[in-house]
Amino acid sequence: MRQNLVIANWKLNGSMDLIAEFAQGWDTLVSANTDAVLCPPAVFLAAAKDKYPKLVFGAQTSSAYHEGAYTGELAASMLRTVGAQYVLVGHSERRAIFGETNQVVADKIVAAQEADLIPVLCVGETADERNEQRTEQVILQQLEEGLANADLTRLVIAYEPVWAIGTGLTASPEQAQEIHKLIRGWVAQKNATVAEQIQLLYGGSVKPANAAELFQQADIDGGLIGGASLKLEQFQAICMAAQEI
Repeated sequence: MRQNLVIANWKLNGSMDLIAEFAQGWDTLVSANTDAVLCPPAVFLAAAKDKYPKLVFGAQTSSAYHEGAYTGELAASMLRTVGAQYVLVGHSERRAIFGETNQVVADKIVAAQEADLIPVLCVGETADERNEQRTEQVILQQLEEGLANADLTRLVIAYEPVWAIGTGLTASPEQAQEIHKLIRGWVAQKNATVAEQIQLLYGGSVKPANAAELFQQADIDGGLIGGASLKLEQFQAICMAAQEI
């Protein structure tokens, strides 16, 4: 039985006060069958891990480089040192705004795994790609190229249809399940045992109102949550939906 996982991606939001609020309610977010991870801005990681050691943290991105003259970059090993256990890689905003290609994503995943971080690979299609019926092609290419050199036993994959991120639109449970099944099938072609164990998350306007129906799908093991993760009550409700599966 796979453990459910719910990740809060705060993006360019949050504060130590918000982390403190989540720390007070942490026991409601996790259970015997559900884990929770907070991904605040990286500047808060060290202080937050020191003050709230029971919380599980992730970073929102990390560098493909280990060290050197790369102004502004943060190495995966540095993030691991200050308390991160997970790192998001290839989020659509990183791809679209910062130009990260599948090759960059692949390099970042290798660097993260070498630093003992668990990468959360984000894949997803745009509205145009879905309308052109290229969803499967896009997802499979992102998997093949992004995971070319990855250790699939130390990895989470999150499907986030780009057209559903921050738009209020959400893939139907059936649409989400179809792509999660595709992803698990791709992993099974590489290693059937790993395919049964790997956690696949859905992201894209997940809210308390739709979380349970999404998480009930056979191949969805939790969620990567954006806007709804900035309010403890909403994130609690989403975690509880996972706990009840």
